[in-house]
Amino acid sequence: MLSTVLKTLFMYVFVLFVTRLMGKREIGQLSPFDLVVAIMIADLAATPLEEKSIHIHDAVIPIAVLAFLEVVFAFVTLKSEKARKLISGQPSIVVRNGNILEGTLRELRYNIDDLLSGLREKGIPNIQDVEFAILEASGRLSVIPKSQVRPVTPKDLGISTSYEGLPYPLVTDGKVQYKYLSQLGLTLVWLKEELRKKGVKDPADVLLASLDTSGELYVVKKESAELSEVKIME
Repeated sequence: MLSTVLKTLFMYVFVLFVTRLMGKREIGQLSPFDLVVAIMIADLAATPLEEKSIHIHDAVIPIAVLAFLEVVFAFVTLKSEKARKLISGQPSIVVRNGNILEGTLRELRYNIDDLLSGLREKGIPNIQDVEFAILEASGRLSVIPKSQVRPVTPKDLGISTSYEGLPYPLVTDGKVQYKYLSQLGLTLVWLKEELRKKGVKDPADVLLASLDTSGELYVVKKESAELSEVKIME
């Protein structure tokens, strides 16, 4: 029993390490090669846990080899366009200027129902509103609508906008993020004073406090802190 638990923990940590080593990629963006590697790693990792007669290194070594191949192929595809097309595939245009490219659909074995479903998921029910629909190498459908049906932007209206960067989370789950305070040249005294203005006495009562680029502090209290305030008022 103990050996099974230890093997499970080891394989979990090892597979997690290998997955991190292979890089960041969304599941929906996996190339065929990435998908094959992922399936093989999952199967190899489960084998020594299911079969006690199989030693754990019989799975570790093949997984390490697959991880090495993944890194090598990733480097090759990074340097070579031909290798990238061969290993990862390439995008294919399936709709151009509102017209379905039937030959491309047939070549890709991608049916009309899948195409229409993909367009609806992108918020485009009418295929005539599509300038380009591209089936990416990952299998995802990218859609570029015609300019006449695209949402109006401030740029279209000639309106200038100010820069909007990412907000800084100064407090998360009751913990002060000192690194962000330091980056912004702010102090804990300043933070506590700003929280006090928002009706918060202690940072520990804050679920999230973030500072945007305009200098506005957004504060969300923990439910426990709000409940305690209600009880005090009662």
